[in-house]
Amino acid sequence: MEKRIDMTTSPDFRFRRLRKTPVLRQLVQENQISINDFILPLFIEEGIDQPVEIASMPGVQRYPESQLAEVVNRVWARGIKAIILFGVSTHKDEVGSDSWDDSGLMSRMIRCAKTAQPEMLVISDNCFCEYTDHGHCGVVCDDDVDNDETLANLQRQVLASARAGVDMIAPSGMMDGTVAAIREVLDNNGYGTLPIMAYSTKFASAFYGPFRDAVDSSFKGTRDSYQMNPANGREALAESMMDEAEGADLLMVKPGMAYLDVIANIRANSSLPLAVYHVSGEYAMIKAAAKAGVIDEKAIVLETMMAFKRAGVDLIITYYAEQLADWLAPRI
Repeated sequence: MEKRIDMTTSPDFRFRRLRKTPVLRQLVQENQISINDFILPLFIEEGIDQPVEIASMPGVQRYPESQLAEVVNRVWARGIKAIILFGVSTHKDEVGSDSWDDSGLMSRMIRCAKTAQPEMLVISDNCFCEYTDHGHCGVVCDDDVDNDETLANLQRQVLASARAGVDMIAPSGMMDGTVAAIREVLDNNGYGTLPIMAYSTKFASAFYGPFRDAVDSSFKGTRDSYQMNPANGREALAESMMDEAEGADLLMVKPGMAYLDVIANIRANSSLPLAVYHVSGEYAMIKAAAKAGVIDEKAIVLETMMAFKRAGVDLIITYYAEQLADWLAPRI
């Protein structure tokens, strides 16, 4: 008969006591995710009458303008309270002037979404890459984007969005002084209560590839001269702190999973609401792995969302928002 070994020592504290049952684990869980955390990106294309599947982003479509109201009502019914609009324009030029035309695509999208569901929080992605024939985020001079000329055009664009009834401005071009320029033009034209969600720390990332398919971009080259170097953590914090000082109401980090350290550092230094953009490449990788049968898609997505919350995020822009609404819906 095997002799029993008497333990003379035991752990000083047993963490497993609070992991014993599902209810106990839920009671002591430090972070929660809910449908109220999510913002759904929508792609709206001119000149089509049926949705276009985006091959590199399974489950994501470019919708025709004629279906935008229907889509807004559908996602609202699923519990999604916020959307961010991306236009796929057929009226492109060197400066993206359609984006500040009151009858242009950006303004039409905003008016349509607000008419369909007035309570929906409608956010405009304020940039020029979808409205310029070269695909850069502003006015190109000497093979680079001119910062200050782009800011002047951005003020025109933002005012058009405000006139159309947008609920929040989200400038994504990464020009220096963006938030200050927007805050000035909004405040001086009677839109002082309109909030700005700054793409305050946006990296020149390889994770954006599928997004270019989503917006049918013809862009060639890089955005390294205005988007952030992925190697720079201190500069990442400085970018967000500058946007806060200029008057941003919310900050954002883009992309997400490769930059959890940046998110946590900004959270430690700012009390503003903090968003993350779970970008196209991150979405596409999960979809590809799930299709290959090597991961549990739902479990991976929920764990990813929880990682963002644990790092300090309040809001998550994700193409998974509709699926998350289904997964998180209470079961009766």
